[in-house]
Amino acid sequence: MSEEKNIFKQLFDEEESLTEKQQKIVEAAIEMFAEKGYASTSTSQIAKKAGVAEGTIFRHYKTKKDLLLSIVSPTMAKLIAPFVIRDLNKVLDAKYDRYEDFLKAMILNRQEFLKENMTAFKILIQEIPFHPELKEQFREHIAEKVFEKFVRLVDHYKEKGQIIDLPSPAVVRFSATSIFGLLIVRYLFLPEADWNDEKEIEMTVQMIVNGIGKG
Repeated sequence: MSEEKNIFKQLFDEEESLTEKQQKIVEAAIEMFAEKGYASTSTSQIAKKAGVAEGTIFRHYKTKKDLLLSIVSPTMAKLIAPFVIRDLNKVLDAKYDRYEDFLKAMILNRQEFLKENMTAFKILIQEIPFHPELKEQFREHIAEKVFEKFVRLVDHYKEKGQIIDLPSPAVVRFSATSIFGLLIVRYLFLPEADWNDEKEIEMTVQMIVNGIGKG
């Protein structure tokens, strides 16, 4: 695995029930799911990388899908959700005079999270759209909790006269998709491009503010 601050390593440390072979299987699956995607990874490839027989995988996990869920489900529930919520709350609970200052802080906050947890992010962003179980867990553990706070924060800036009279949930969706669109392209689709992060953040914030800000 990479030298990034690995969210999966924390999971292994907490999950005492994993045997040595299971841990090797899960580690191999994590690397391959992140690199090639779930659909393009076979159990035989995982077994070869883990140094075990393919039958060993099926003694512990009935299907490849079960293996994926054994990685993502506890990771979402135990590690990513609490960490994301706690980390985001630092930004959501801070008092910024202007909405654009909040947006800059939000982008920088998520940028640091992605740098440290890129393997987890790749698997989640690649697989959540295709697995209803993961969609529901993401909605339950992360999306609803963050969205509610974000809406209240937008209401605050609307009361201060900084945001035009649009439904707050719509403002949140527009802001969030702009922020995460930048981060997904920056770190997942085109990480090798010659990025000027400071300039890209400034342009993204200005586009959001120009779209929903007052004058």
